[in-house]
Amino acid sequence: MTNFLTTPPNHFDLPRRIRRLGELAYNLWWTWNPYAQRLFNRIDNELWERLNHNPLLFLRQVGRMEINAAAQNQYYLELYERVFSDFDEYLKAAATWCSHTYNDRCKKLTAYFSMEFGLHETIPIYSGGLGVLAGDHLKEASDLGLPLVGIGLMYAEGYFSQRISEDGWQEAINQPLNFDDLPVLPVLDKEGNLVKITVNFPDRSVNACIWELRVGRVPLYLLDTDLDENTPNDRKLTARLYWSDIDLRIAQEVLLGVGGVRALRKLGYTPSVWHMNEGHAAFLTLERARELVAEGVPFEKAIQKIRKNNVFTTHTPVPAGNDEFPLWLIDKNLSNYWGELGISRDQFVDLARGKQAWGETFSMPILALKLSEGRNAVSELHGRVSRRMWQFLWPDEDVEDVPITSITNGVHTPTWLARRMRVLFDKYLGEDWLERLDDPAVWSKAEHIPDDELWAVRMHLKRKLAFYALERTRQRWMKGGYHPIQAIASGAMLDPYVLTIGFARRFATYKRANLVFSDLERLLSLINQPNYPVQIIFAGKAHPADEPGKLLIQEVYRIVKRAENGGRLVFLEDYDMNLARYLVQGVDVWMNNPRRPNEASGTSGMKAAMNGVLNFSVLDGWWREAYNGSNGWAIGEDADLDSDIQDESDAASLYEVLEKEIIPLYYTGRNAENIPLGWVAKIKESLRTVTPQFSTRRMVKEYVERLYLPASK
Repeated sequence: MTNFLTTPPNHFDLPRRIRRLGELAYNLWWTWNPYAQRLFNRIDNELWERLNHNPLLFLRQVGRMEINAAAQNQYYLELYERVFSDFDEYLKAAATWCSHTYNDRCKKLTAYFSMEFGLHETIPIYSGGLGVLAGDHLKEASDLGLPLVGIGLMYAEGYFSQRISEDGWQEAINQPLNFDDLPVLPVLDKEGNLVKITVNFPDRSVNACIWELRVGRVPLYLLDTDLDENTPNDRKLTARLYWSDIDLRIAQEVLLGVGGVRALRKLGYTPSVWHMNEGHAAFLTLERARELVAEGVPFEKAIQKIRKNNVFTTHTPVPAGNDEFPLWLIDKNLSNYWGELGISRDQFVDLARGKQAWGETFSMPILALKLSEGRNAVSELHGRVSRRMWQFLWPDEDVEDVPITSITNGVHTPTWLARRMRVLFDKYLGEDWLERLDDPAVWSKAEHIPDDELWAVRMHLKRKLAFYALERTRQRWMKGGYHPIQAIASGAMLDPYVLTIGFARRFATYKRANLVFSDLERLLSLINQPNYPVQIIFAGKAHPADEPGKLLIQEVYRIVKRAENGGRLVFLEDYDMNLARYLVQGVDVWMNNPRRPNEASGTSGMKAAMNGVLNFSVLDGWWREAYNGSNGWAIGEDADLDSDIQDESDAASLYEVLEKEIIPLYYTGRNAENIPLGWVAKIKESLRTVTPQFSTRRMVKEYVERLYLPASK
């Protein structure tokens, strides 16, 4: 990027010796470095927690006495020097995995487009797994030294906060974000004016300014249409994530794809690879073709050229995740485009023609698949499903030869790993384990971690979760309008010494949050066994327009409130990245029971596994590849069954495994120190087999080797 300004403001009144805290607050590197986080919470931990770990708000509100005390504390200053030495070395490092492995070939830039990015709870521009994966992808690209730039949208209201009524109904609360409180900076020209791009619709032009967010070494640029010169309706384009109004939705996606390309051009970037994270950004393919046509390249040749360095990742076989628009909406929003491409309307529609019961459509995944040379699903099974699903685009190919490969998802280990677990790994896996975290040889050392030390960390994390749930309940109660029964339902009676199962995810119906309630009497007898009790914690949101999803939350919540479960069923509202960390670190078992094969991959169980949590899941998505019979438990069969048969079979399997295997293993076979030796052995097997394979370290390397480098030639 050249000739533009995004310098962090120096408006924090900090002592000279610790003045760089303001600089650190504007780079999300601190979010995956626990000692950097300590620079803030060691000053005033209560304020840090109350402000939801927002360093900008923290530095504005922390007391002068606390700041001065930190600046004079020798231990704090030593920590400060260590952190900033690591920070500076990280940002300036020339020797990275990318430069070491590929030398000059690794200097080619990848542009990564996504509708959402889950980077930290203080930046709520994500709704769930797709966004968190995108955030993890950027963080890992930074760690590996991969030249990459992110493109997305800056949502003025973020994603909604969730409140559950006494009757269990989800209430969506949208609150305007104050961008001054977020680590984003407007991109300005030399004169200090906002840098803007324009996207042309048939009846109007829409302007957008650009915000920059630093993710370690990687810049993320976010477009914002909330400008005075736009109409009130166009200012709303970047108000919320995933508008259910399809007129706003398609305009959002035009802004992301077309506007994203124009933003990169404006900023002086020339990517060699264009990666679309799901079909929402697929209009970028048309904008890139339009650029070539404007230079005199015939449309067909332009398509052939841009296809070579487009990469498309499909994330779900579920129809709701694959946007399709009626053709009248294409006419309304893009009728100016086919003329600029030098083609007819029919030729334009043919690029993405789909079909539904209600008529022909313009399909975003079809557009992305047809105009990309690199195409991948996000697990091995999802690859098979995707090749069957999209075979009609390659009618002359056998299903197994459909050109869609698979790269199984991973998670960014430093982001999701508990600090205490990290300290344990530092001690027993070797000093350089973080640099080699995708090396199975490193994780073979997990078996040498003493049982008592591993179990002590696990109990610490469970106590943290129980205390956090209790404190959240207390704070919610103090705000009023909270029935005492809701306090019980929100975890006021959680016991850190009881076997605890977590179920937290988006409340889509295919994820079957109510499967565990198939035989309620049997479940109640299991969770209330004398000496062998079980707790189950639920969390998750449904999209505000997803009525079946909201009804599912209500069904779960009403059962959670029943007196018969004795407070051992819990629903924690407003699931976000902060709550997710407590859950994936603090439960004993991570349960996942989608209706196979709808779970393309999933990633939450990977985050749990690295923290010593055992997976109990349907053999779908990533778990089908990870499960080896000794590192967790499977629900149901490795087979695709009719939905009703699958529901019945999986429910029976869930109860059977829970009753006969999981509960006994947790409570029996304990030594004199009360450590369940069989359980701890299973944790070590999970750490050894899951953590290196299902990290973004392995995942991003695969993207580079299998998709980015071929696309950049």
